[in-house]
Amino acid sequence: MSAGIVAMMLGVSTLLGALGLIALLWGLKSGQFDDTSKFLDGARFDGEEELKDAVMMEEKKKKALEKRRKDKRVMPN
Repeated sequence: MSAGIVAMMLGVSTLLGALGLIALLWGLKSGQFDDTSKFLDGARFDGEEELKDAVMMEEKKKKALEKRRKDKRVMPN
């Protein structure tokens, strides 16, 4: 290979590495990797029944929030 091709390959690889590093730093700064409940939920809701229970609890929470919002609309302070 000629020196020009090697220099071009080094330049492109350095540029791609720098872009990857910038993307990683941006992701860290913007909180893209901050999922605190992912591993805890994975350990807690391990089986199928636990996952079903978790889904039911989420649905109950949503219904309770909707009911609370409706009650606030009906009864002004």
